[in-house]
Amino acid sequence: MKSPRERIIETTFQLFARQGYNSTGINQIISEAEVAKASFYQYFKSKEDLCVEFLKVRHEYWFNELNNFLAKEKDSKSKILKAFDFLVYMNEKENFRGCSFLNILSEIPMDNTKILSVIQSHKADLRNFFLELLNDDSLSDHIYMLFESSIIESQLFKSNELIEKSKKIVTNLIQ
Repeated sequence: MKSPRERIIETTFQLFARQGYNSTGINQIISEAEVAKASFYQYFKSKEDLCVEFLKVRHEYWFNELNNFLAKEKDSKSKILKAFDFLVYMNEKENFRGCSFLNILSEIPMDNTKILSVIQSHKADLRNFFLELLNDDSLSDHIYMLFESSIIESQLFKSNELIEKSKKIVTNLIQ
């Protein structure tokens, strides 16, 4: 059986994905996670602290999934192209849920630096992921931007079409 902390994080993921950050209350999380209020506050001082931890867990999960998905690829070019296939895989797995980080970004005030810095850190890591594979600033940023926009567009239209088109563009960019 999962620990209360694990149940809270799992429930948070489901509720944030379904209702959004602002429409999800602590009492609903406590109720649906089937934990005592005291247990919740033992782990998290506030909804904001829960969100920060949720994003950290999501970051680790997402990058682990990505790295496992790319594990068999030998060279940088095939890893980059396969990363776009990863987006299709995640859309199928999570029903076009989109990026948890950008979803929350759209709901928080820009002066919420506690949550904002976690989101920025995740995106910086993703940007660095492409930079490490290519060792070319402008090319890797170009691919990063195509990757990011593919996530947003696929969520918006519930379609992988633009992921596939972006992959074709990237294929031409990295030949």
